[in-house]
Amino acid sequence: MRDIIIFMKKILGGIRDVCRDFELISENDVIAVGVSGGKDSIVLLKALALYRYFSPAKFTLKAITLDMGLFSPDTDAIGDFCRELQVDYHVEHTQIGNVVFEIRGESNPCSLCANMKRGVLCSTAKELGCNKLALGHHFDDALETLFLNLFYGGRMATFSPTSYLDRSDITVIRPMIYASEGDVVDCAKRNALPVFKSGCPADGFTKREDIKRFISETEKTYPDVKKKFLKALKSKSTQRLWYDG
Repeated sequence: MRDIIIFMKKILGGIRDVCRDFELISENDVIAVGVSGGKDSIVLLKALALYRYFSPAKFTLKAITLDMGLFSPDTDAIGDFCRELQVDYHVEHTQIGNVVFEIRGESNPCSLCANMKRGVLCSTAKELGCNKLALGHHFDDALETLFLNLFYGGRMATFSPTSYLDRSDITVIRPMIYASEGDVVDCAKRNALPVFKSGCPADGFTKREDIKRFISETEKTYPDVKKKFLKALKSKSTQRLWYDG
């Protein structure tokens, strides 16, 4: 376990810090982790499973995977991973993929798909006795969302590390919000975690991918731009940029 913890040091350190800054985890929380099988959700699940041993507040973990209907992850392999981590696992069958890509035929499907998935995850988490839902968003996701909202919506905002959703009576938390995508990729590789390729038909062809390329080009001129944005978002004077979403 010691080697694994060393390989996950940045991720676990970031989780500790964001939990401290935003009080993400409280005593006796029952936290559902949305597990798609991608690197972000798999690393988050592994990290939270380890964090159970170090967290000041004791909490219980459960894992939920959505069968999207049109495309589905390898739930058998994810189930094996959950058993290894001693985490209860649930698969929720949906028709989200069919609705987004076949019935609606969305040209930019990400927003609708994300909202539908979050709604089902929240309702499923509630049914399983959870009071919180953990999602695998990292800082690169937050930064990309900031630029997406600016360029396409004309507003300066990104999602919050913690959001209470009164309609579902679930608090959504994002424990890896201080971690970079590079840290997540490195963690998944060095720990040989079982990561599965997305079956989404829009994967790699979205507005978010355009923003990702924009940030990558900006880094060539300003190599520390991501660190500066993270510092800005951590500042109390600019935390209004976080929003409940």
